[in-house]
Amino acid sequence: MTIDRTLYHFPLDPASRQVRLALGEKRLAFADAPTRYWERPKELTRLNPSGMVPVLVEAPQGGGQPLVLCETRAILDHLEETYPDPALLGADPAERAEARRLLTWFDRKFEFEASAYILHEKIEKRLLSLGPPDLSNLRQGRDGLKSHLFMLDDLLQAREWLAGKRLSLADFAAAAHISVIDYFGDMPWRDFPAVKTWYMKLKSRPAFRPLLSDRWPGLHPAGHYDDLDF
Repeated sequence: MTIDRTLYHFPLDPASRQVRLALGEKRLAFADAPTRYWERPKELTRLNPSGMVPVLVEAPQGGGQPLVLCETRAILDHLEETYPDPALLGADPAERAEARRLLTWFDRKFEFEASAYILHEKIEKRLLSLGPPDLSNLRQGRDGLKSHLFMLDDLLQAREWLAGKRLSLADFAAAAHISVIDYFGDMPWRDFPAVKTWYMKLKSRPAFRPLLSDRWPGLHPAGHYDDLDF
């Protein structure tokens, strides 16, 4: 059965980027539907009562009931179960468990302690016209970011990918958050060489290329953002 897919997302949203990376790695074509979720468009709230992105709609060609998938983890689980090749959780039980642990780490702890502060000040305030960034919040987010990068650097000095020997959804979760922070030039790459090498490998993958071309009016990326040899 041939499926038409539409992804409702915000280009600079880490949750949306996780899904885009998984779709790209699995080579699943989809129609791109960038969405101003903060304006609560009726089409989005009809699909997802929370009014949040990402939302993936899979519609059988020729008619039939579309499948509406809301929120990142539900979408990623669906993609891994329905389109298992290539596997993004791995065959080894220990690596699968580690990938799931790190997925939760980034979607909870990393976001709460680092990216939420930085992205609220750099993105949300501009989109919602809430005034200039709060420097104390930015400082707290950057301090939290560095503490997490120390952990990642230690992991990556011992492993090829975050969860082990193979690329996994854990790498995409980390890269989704880090890539948006890097968009605004807030990544201290010089202090974390293992993280930088890992990120350069990810940036070179075909699934990552659409993220490097992301731009949003009034939100300009750092000069090195789309440079593979930054």
